[in-house]
Amino acid sequence: MLSRSTTPSAPSPAALSQETDEPGSRAEWEEGVEEPQNAEPLVQQQRRAAPGELSSRPGSVVVLRGLDKVTARTRDFEINVGDTYRFGALDITVRYCRRRPPEEPPEVFAFLEIDDQRTEGFGSGAQADRLFSGWMFASNPALNALDHPVYDVWVIDCRA
Repeated sequence: MLSRSTTPSAPSPAALSQETDEPGSRAEWEEGVEEPQNAEPLVQQQRRAAPGELSSRPGSVVVLRGLDKVTARTRDFEINVGDTYRFGALDITVRYCRRRPPEEPPEVFAFLEIDDQRTEGFGSGAQADRLFSGWMFASNPALNALDHPVYDVWVIDCRA
């Protein structure tokens, strides 16, 4: 004789209709969950800078990448803050750079002055034309870009 095993049966449709909350509903999930005492958003829990204090740190060396559009070659170069670097016909002077700390969204920004040192065709230098003077941002190089037909320059990093 075969023994019949008892298995739990599915609830009847009448029993299901009497339930007020569906299985997996928000009320069922929140059951027994308590809010923490200090339920601050994560942004507020992070370290805040005092009024007037910057959370980013100034650097002493900026890393730039230059593109020569004629030869399609790129070159990374490091420039100390306050120094001038010659890239092709451009003189790039770094005035300032800053970098955000790792706990904040990453951002590197630098204040650059870029002059074009064209020659008059006879090998003597002409008066330099200021092509760019302002802030460049590593996260969005197109926001404030150098406008030159031969060269592109953008910020990569700022180091201490």
